Amino acid sequence: MTPVIQTQNLSRSYGRTEALKGLDLTIPERAIYALVGPNGAGKTTIIKLLMNILRPTTGSAKVLGHRVSDVAGEVFTRIGYVSENQELPEWMTVRYFLDYLRPFYPTWDRNLEQHLLRQFDLPLDRKLKHLSRGMKMKVALASVLAYRPALIVLDEPFSGLDPLVRDELIEGLLERATETTILLSSHDLAEIESFATHVGYIDRGRLLFSDEMATLTDRFREVEITLNQPEPLPANFPATWLQPQAAGTVIRFTHTEAANGAATTELAQAFPNARDITLTPMTLRSIFLAIARSSSTQKGREA
Repeated sequence: MTPVIQTQNLSRSYGRTEALKGLDLTIPERAIYALVGPNGAGKTTIIKLLMNILRPTTGSAKVLGHRVSDVAGEVFTRIGYVSENQELPEWMTVRYFLDYLRPFYPTWDRNLEQHLLRQFDLPLDRKLKHLSRGMKMKVALASVLAYRPALIVLDEPFSGLDPLVRDELIEGLLERATETTILLSSHDLAEIESFATHVGYIDRGRLLFSDEMATLTDRFREVEITLNQPEPLPANFPATWLQPQAAGTVIRFTHTEAANGAATTELAQAFPNARDITLTPMTLRSIFLAIARSSSTQKGREA
């Protein structure tokens, strides 16, 4: 099966600043792929490269089988793009806006359009400039979903929205998830965890991991080891053990490769003085924070 998005060594520099470094990314059909990472990590740069808004400095990428340099014109009739900073023609009414867009998309579904108008409770005769930010995002998403694109790209779609609006947008996306691939960047980790199928973590322009959500949450564990008596941390902690801390007889850290029973055996061998070993599943937010803190510590050491 041909990936919907595939990049090889994709990089983008602004002068001497590397915004994206050697990205190798594969997104399969029907995936809901979430890009997460701190501000300035490179998420929006990736999206702009894939949408042919920016040109790569080095490397290559394909979207829907097309080189990104060819993503234009007819290809865009198969791609829906919504950004948190997207500008809409505010002098138009909702009705006029949809009427204007409809002829550009051969696959526009009028019945689906009517369903989305009801689902999002959109006021057809109100001008876009008089809508709240949440309602504008609903209009933007409805205008994308209505032509049933093969790929939907969303750059921080939930930023600054109230929980009810976020839930309505997510519901609209999930209804279409069986017929499209979705790529989104977002800081709303709780929402992402509830519906994303894949997740990639970007930090300082590098993709630190890319996993199916189920695989990611299966392999990360918070480890707590209770010793019979205090002892120093091992001199050479494995790279898969993040942020080790010791307090008296208790040692805590994040294990990034604990997906099978071998982790318990590994820990028992590393800590023969252990009285108790506990591995606790982690939320996406706690995984995100553990990686971010570890990356920040590493960055400080390099400085």
